[in-house]
Amino acid sequence: MIEVKEIFSKKELKEFINFSFELYKDNPYWVPPLINDELETFDKSKNPAFKSADAHFYLAYKDGKIVGKTVAIINWDEVNQLGKKKVRFGWFDVIDDVEVTKALLSKVEAFGREHKMENMEGPLGFSNLDKVGVLTEGFDQQGLMITWYNHPYYKDHFEQLGFVEEKKYIESKFPFKNVDIAPFEKIANVLKQRYELKPINFTNSKDIMPYVDKMFELFNSTYSKLQSFVAVNATQIEYFKKKYIGLINPEYIKFIEDKNGNLVSFSIVMPDFSEALIKARGKLFPFGFYHLLKARKNNKTAVFYLIGVLPEYQSKGITAIVFDEYAKTFKKNGIETCIRTPELEENHAIHNLWKHFNPTIHKKRSTYIKQL
Repeated sequence: MIEVKEIFSKKELKEFINFSFELYKDNPYWVPPLINDELETFDKSKNPAFKSADAHFYLAYKDGKIVGKTVAIINWDEVNQLGKKKVRFGWFDVIDDVEVTKALLSKVEAFGREHKMENMEGPLGFSNLDKVGVLTEGFDQQGLMITWYNHPYYKDHFEQLGFVEEKKYIESKFPFKNVDIAPFEKIANVLKQRYELKPINFTNSKDIMPYVDKMFELFNSTYSKLQSFVAVNATQIEYFKKKYIGLINPEYIKFIEDKNGNLVSFSIVMPDFSEALIKARGKLFPFGFYHLLKARKNNKTAVFYLIGVLPEYQSKGITAIVFDEYAKTFKKNGIETCIRTPELEENHAIHNLWKHFNPTIHKKRSTYIKQL
């Protein structure tokens, strides 16, 4: 018999998190989260996402043992601003038993119907800056800190239960040694003169902070035309400032300003923390912090996390300046591999930025949707 229970206590939330550790304990491609970081994400007093979202946490039990989990979410900004009456489900993990998946998602469906939602979609987090999608290809590729990994049977469960693919994402990588720097440097110099643009580089995290608000304003402008985009609000910006900026090697944040000091482009690249997180086993102490700090400073893999260009500059080749700046940094730091995080298949503007690097698609993922 399968029983699904809504959970509330910190003890239960730890069990919720630890279930994934048990499910993937023998899988070399799964990258564990930091347990305390997950707990903070689920803390309604700390995560500003809860100011505009309702969430319920569920654990599934079979014969007294935890066999699945999920979070049911309604992002009210998405509902009210975009008119999308959708209940989300995220942080979904389950054993290979479609009846467990059915039992968990029936709770999500009930939550959606209670609030008169029209469909349910997942896996999704609270906002556009959370993890997204179920892996559909690339199960033999190592995950990332900012993506979910899952077993191959997940999509089969969804399809058996009447879900269909909604949004498709691709992830790709390319060796840095294959990138010809000379053309980018030449184009970058021309564009900097033509549009009177100045690249801004950093060596200290505190020097980045004055630019972060502008960066997220530009982020909202860059992605506003995507049908699924919900703007990041001021409270969320403050949260991400405190939580993530310090993790990033400041050399890997690049801004471009015009002659009036207006931000026209930004990019955030992160070191690949995957191996460090595997070694940390979910805990910062006693050795997790050391592994993360080492990965932050000495890493041969760079993960492209976010890139944004002011709409009026998107067809002017401005990203050549961004890549030229990264090329200098990557060469100095001995970067060998560049990885792109999930990008919507429909986002052709972003794909065009990478075509000159001949990237290899090594993973695909999707969200799945069902009408209520």
